[in-house]
Amino acid sequence: MKRIIIVDDEEDFCFFMKKNLEATKNFEVHICTDSNQAVNHIKEIRPNLILLDILMPGISGPDIAQELKEDESTQDIPVVFLTAVITEAEARENKNVIGGHYFVPKPVKVKELIEIINKIC
Repeated sequence: MKRIIIVDDEEDFCFFMKKNLEATKNFEVHICTDSNQAVNHIKEIRPNLILLDILMPGISGPDIAQELKEDESTQDIPVVFLTAVITEAEARENKNVIGGHYFVPKPVKVKELIEIINKIC
């Protein structure tokens, strides 16, 4: 079973994603809605994958990802950015990879997200 953490300030979105991912019986999903606590929470959980919002109050998703990459204990955990900043067409055109990072546009299509998760880990 793959352990995933969702870091996003939108609680309803996190609940929806957790419910849908766990319904597959392939994922154990944890949630962190406070970006200031995200790095500590990730170190505690040791997930196989991080689903990370870009725009959050407090620390931004890219800043969290950078901090994780600089830490030897978390640098190898894959990150998928969840964002409304890019469109579905842009994501599809780039096969969900922009600048070496995976991106999934919001609103997230669960089936597509699961395909990306399975490709990464």
